[in-house]
Amino acid sequence: MASTDVETVSSGADKAKLAAAVLLLLAGFVGFYLLTAQGGLVQWGVLLVALAAAAGVVAVSDVGRRFMAYGKDSWKEVKKVVWPTRRESMQMTAYVFAFVFVMALFLWLTDKTLEWVMYDLVLGWR
Repeated sequence: MASTDVETVSSGADKAKLAAAVLLLLAGFVGFYLLTAQGGLVQWGVLLVALAAAAGVVAVSDVGRRFMAYGKDSWKEVKKVVWPTRRESMQMTAYVFAFVFVMALFLWLTDKTLEWVMYDLVLGWR
């Protein structure tokens, strides 16, 4: 049976932190659009500072800590992957191209055979 656990933000402090992060994001976007007269550098600076502040607030919340732990665990798993060598990659690519060519030839021959049977033998149109 599939797990029906749904993770929710349970503590009031975490809810406040996430709400503050959302408000920081909104403030950054509003600041970006309100400061069009100041120039692009100021606009992007305000937006990036707001994004960094929001990310910092989320990082200190329980949700952020769990997300960071998940990211670290995922990175450990990626390091365990045995990647194919260049030679193995080239061989597998050649196998795929050969298979695609053989299948294309088979389907073309099947199509032409069915066309010949239907139009020439059964219907006599040609």
